Amino acid sequence: MSSSFRDQNAAGVDDGEGNARPVTPVGVAQREEREDSVDISVIGTGNVGRTLGRRWAELGHAVRFGVRDPGAARHDDTLAASPGATTVGVAEAGRADVVVVAVPWAAAEAVARQLALGEATILVDAVNPLLPGLAGLDPAAAPSVTAHLATRTGSSRVVKAFNTTGAGNMADPGYGAARPVMPVAGDDAEAKATVLELADALGFDGLDAGGLGAAQDLEHLALAWIRLAYQLGNGPNIAWSLLRR
Repeated sequence: MSSSFRDQNAAGVDDGEGNARPVTPVGVAQREEREDSVDISVIGTGNVGRTLGRRWAELGHAVRFGVRDPGAARHDDTLAASPGATTVGVAEAGRADVVVVAVPWAAAEAVARQLALGEATILVDAVNPLLPGLAGLDPAAAPSVTAHLATRTGSSRVVKAFNTTGAGNMADPGYGAARPVMPVAGDDAEAKATVLELADALGFDGLDAGGLGAAQDLEHLALAWIRLAYQLGNGPNIAWSLLRR
């Protein structure tokens, strides 16, 4: 990905350190044309997958939704809301610059077995291994879903991201002057930098959260957000933010 990707999304908002960070308008009406378009496959069309795909499509990236039934009419609304997007089978979806897995934990390993990833493909894990009733994280996923996906696919370019907040914040991350943080964890520096740029482009404050071992921390952070939002009555219009001085 070229350095112009971040430049094209930058709005010159100061991050408190004298640095301009990108802020992207929400609700772009049509797909923008861009020279540095990233080929992104999103596996899953639930709230998170559908929202991420739509936002990136609006920003001018080439988006494909990887699904079991690519020709089904049930995907028509998703495609209508995502300019230029298409649906493909899960195996074909693996042939992209970036593949985002946004499915329930119960389906994650089956998806990984079907993916035929390109050598340079970045695999992004947005899955949370939640137990029923938000009782905790499934111990079968230890140390993290990300580690399981890395083992299953054999990829070293695996990154944990887009799991620590809800789809509503992905659709509209605007909270006034503060930007919600999006932690990103992975061992491959180049892959992580690409995912950080994609997070920034959506309007998040992309944060390097460390190596692949930190993926389990992001899963616990996600559980805390879900409990605060839904069990403790705060609602989904809340977000984590990192304050700097």
